[in-house]
Amino acid sequence: MQNQDDINQKLADMVASLTPQEGFTASALDYVHFMRSDRAYSRTPVMYEPCICIIVQGRKRAYLGDAMLVYDARQYLVVSAPMPFEADTEASSEQPMLGIHVGIQQTLAAELALAVEEAQIAQPASMNGGTSAAAAFMYATQVDDTLAQAVLRLLQALASPLEAKILAPAIVREIYFRILMGEQGAAMRAALSQGSHFQKITRALRKIHEGYSDKLDVDSLARESGMSLPAFHLHFKQVTSTTPIQYIKAMRLHKARLLMIRSGMNAYTASNSVGYESSSQFSREFKRLFGRSPLEEVRQMRTALRMHEGAGLN
Repeated sequence: MQNQDDINQKLADMVASLTPQEGFTASALDYVHFMRSDRAYSRTPVMYEPCICIIVQGRKRAYLGDAMLVYDARQYLVVSAPMPFEADTEASSEQPMLGIHVGIQQTLAAELALAVEEAQIAQPASMNGGTSAAAAFMYATQVDDTLAQAVLRLLQALASPLEAKILAPAIVREIYFRILMGEQGAAMRAALSQGSHFQKITRALRKIHEGYSDKLDVDSLARESGMSLPAFHLHFKQVTSTTPIQYIKAMRLHKARLLMIRSGMNAYTASNSVGYESSSQFSREFKRLFGRSPLEEVRQMRTALRMHEGAGLN
């Protein structure tokens, strides 16, 4: 039986071989990517899609409200809904940060969550040694032996085109299952369970995510979620650590940043594309969030922050 250190070294060696340069490297599965950073990055705003982030070397920290979550070779991060937060990275050229980003396929994850609930398997509901309920949609927890072995088999399968096609999807399904059955699986199941307030907030987050450029009305979001306005505000802040208005603003600003970096849009066009009517208001709010003007941020991102393309900026 391999010990944890041996497995961690194998995982790091495999990811290093699959990521020849900094940034995100696509795999044979369009929802699985490999990550590499050869330098440290200070705390910066990011937006993650629903994902499982498994670091095999180096360390990242996520900051959500008052919570600080560490994910490294011993702790993985789960994000169950589109979530703006801040993150930093510990890495160097001698010891790069290496990891695997597995997107959460909502239909498959919900199907597995339902199967676990129907089996009436009790799982601990505690949130990471006392972490507040604000982290219910985002939490870090220990990588156990069964999960580490599944991740190793996934990497081995993704190294072969045939195995990637035939075996890798089933191994991803197993990884979802291991997490749903893990120490904090109840938090992920709650986010996926129909009828729970987590699921209702998830629907609102998806609507914002898909319609960020539209005129979004908080009263309408509350009604569509089946909640009173006060209850909607309460539960929204519990699971995102921010208000609906602040979340919408963060979503629009992150999307605008992506448009400027990836599509070459100027600030005026990008601000209009994400729903801002005032370019001066957009510039003020952009600088407040990112600490730089849109032009300065785009220059910086293009030259130094390739690491945050993909999961970190989606």
